[in-house]
Amino acid sequence: MRTRILFRLIFAFLFIYGAHSVTITVTNNCPYTIWPGDLTANQKPQLSNTGFELPSKASTSLDVQAPWIGRFWARTGCSTNGSRNFTCATADCSSGQVSCNGNSAIPPTSLAEIDIAANGKQDFYDVSLVDGFNLPVTVAPQGGSGPCKSSSCPINLNSACPTELQVKASDGSVIGCKTACIAFNQPQYCCTGNYSTPETCPPTNYSKFFKDQCPQAYSNAYDDQTSLFTCSGAPDYNITFCP
Repeated sequence: MRTRILFRLIFAFLFIYGAHSVTITVTNNCPYTIWPGDLTANQKPQLSNTGFELPSKASTSLDVQAPWIGRFWARTGCSTNGSRNFTCATADCSSGQVSCNGNSAIPPTSLAEIDIAANGKQDFYDVSLVDGFNLPVTVAPQGGSGPCKSSSCPINLNSACPTELQVKASDGSVIGCKTACIAFNQPQYCCTGNYSTPETCPPTNYSKFFKDQCPQAYSNAYDDQTSLFTCSGAPDYNITFCP
């Protein structure tokens, strides 16, 4: 009897406070292996899997308890050196392991960001190029109610990246594209200091490059109107690299 009463109390508590689980499925549609990583924001506990190897055409699903805010990215060109230190050519998280363990990605990196609300209320999600670009990526809600559109940067920007923003591999191939903020560290490109409002930090030729190539993605800090997407009703999410 006590067990049954306790179960009912737990169930009622979860219902009142909106706890529910959302499945985020990460798919690698690239023709090579990638190593996705994830980071939970607001000093909350990290997910059970903060980094993993994902072969071409493979998928991995993670269960996320709402409310949750975090980001996903994908590392490329990863290997373990003689000191058994795991490193990647792009988006490395400096953990020395396949798991990122609460570390974020080193730019440039394409980001898929999701803010999952409690009680099935309105989620927010986006693709962000504010930290640069390394791989095409799409975020797509599954189910839910409201607009629930996909957010995507589906093309490879590396081939068109301006020379001064390029990150190259040892063979000379372009494997990443920095933002002007990362490349030059000047406030007019980073929207900092005297340039910290939408009026004082309008799009530059560099941010316009990213926006022209991927109109749905964030290219600077004030892209909310065209780059922030919403969905209600506790949808699941698919994140696809090289969609």
